[in-house]
Amino acid sequence: MIHLEKIQDARKAIESVIARTPLAYAPYLSEISSAEIYLKKENLQITGAFKIRGAYNKIASLTEDQRACGVIAASAGNHAQGVALSASLFNIRAVIVMPESTPLTKINGVKHYGAEVILAGGNYDEAYAYAIEYGTKHSLTFVHPFEDAEVIAGQGTIGLEILENCEELDTIIVPIGGGGLIAGVATAIKQSNPSIRVIGVSASGAPAFKNSFELKTPIDSTSVRTIADGIAVRDTSSITLEYALKYVDEVISVDDEEIASAILYLLEKQKLVVEGAGAVGVAALLHNKVTDIKNKKVAVVLSGGNMDVTLLSVIIEKGLLKSGRKMKLTVTLIDKPGSLMRFTQILQDLNANIVHISYDRTAISLDYGDANVTVHMETKGKEHQKQIRDTLQKEGYLRSR
Repeated sequence: MIHLEKIQDARKAIESVIARTPLAYAPYLSEISSAEIYLKKENLQITGAFKIRGAYNKIASLTEDQRACGVIAASAGNHAQGVALSASLFNIRAVIVMPESTPLTKINGVKHYGAEVILAGGNYDEAYAYAIEYGTKHSLTFVHPFEDAEVIAGQGTIGLEILENCEELDTIIVPIGGGGLIAGVATAIKQSNPSIRVIGVSASGAPAFKNSFELKTPIDSTSVRTIADGIAVRDTSSITLEYALKYVDEVISVDDEEIASAILYLLEKQKLVVEGAGAVGVAALLHNKVTDIKNKKVAVVLSGGNMDVTLLSVIIEKGLLKSGRKMKLTVTLIDKPGSLMRFTQILQDLNANIVHISYDRTAISLDYGDANVTVHMETKGKEHQKQIRDTLQKEGYLRSR
């Protein structure tokens, strides 16, 4: 276990390189949470995520001989860029092993910092195994994304910054993937002020850490599936779990729809681009997963902002559906003149804005003379959607639920 002094030393080692990101008050989120909510904007960090802190601190701790040989890491995300940039700042060799399915944009992002990229394996675990073997063969120091004391200490510097900027903090909410971030932050927080509550948030599609925390023993998942790819970790680290069991008060989870709605909220209300992993804390607040925070000061770590733009439209769509601002319905009409006009007139009278409509008379499930109409609408919330459903049901377009 690391001590507060080690995190303080890490801060000195990285302070000339990393950005001291803002801790900003969030008015709307505070209002709906009945608390003082502050956002730690690590999405504005160099490379767009907190990972540079731990990566740089690790490389700074190496001997001259180790640096001369170079470093290696396995990652398809923020850790890869953190290691690549840190190595370039020390002018040493860096090799990043990425799964063969890694998007070109992420590969180019790592190459931009001068690192060598090796594509190996169909997933992270296979890339990790290759990196260990390759690193041993070529005398490269492996920089683990979370199972490393220097990396954990570097991530913990976020906790020190929050404490300096927010007096009388009551609660801090931190994303959990492999656990390196919450291990460092929780250590800094609890060793500075044990009365501050530390809450971790994981994705429900990657339940290993939450299950392990609750059962107090490492439990791995058979698979993971979540839009929060930055915390989509299949296996639980016994090292970071030990920190969590000592310093973390609670671990909660949020699903993909809740994460999507948080990404959308941060775009609209805070003018921030935050990736799924970085938005889980806000998702927990928006969907009332965090208790006992009324009239208290709460800090939420936005761990990163490296959003895959090809997924952004899908995530926004999920967020709009979750928040009740978009709605999709399929109804069956008699295929005769005026049927569609009457249906759309009802929607117009209900102030539902149709953004897409399709008409299908060929489905084999239809009776002769009928047609399926699928309509996508912009709506004004859950109550408006209920009004639409109730009216359409009354008019015979929807069956009783």
